[in-house]
Amino acid sequence: MGEAKRKTYAAAFKAKVALEAIRGVKTVNEIGQEHGVHPVQVGQWKKEILEHAGTLFETKRGRKPADDQSAPERLYSEIG
Repeated sequence: MGEAKRKTYAAAFKAKVALEAIRGVKTVNEIGQEHGVHPVQVGQWKKEILEHAGTLFETKRGRKPADDQSAPERLYSEIG
């Protein structure tokens, strides 16, 4: 018999469904039925967003850290 293939969902879809669950306007069962996703999966996506919400703002903008090699050493290695 053939193996059942798992569905894969885009990150944007997961975020949309999870945020809807976080808002709490509808139950997880209603959201799952509306989007064709098992309610347990909706709950897992919701939990994942809540656990990782703090890391969304950790990325600092600006200059990127320098490479391990200093610029002159890297340039000398390029020209030989």
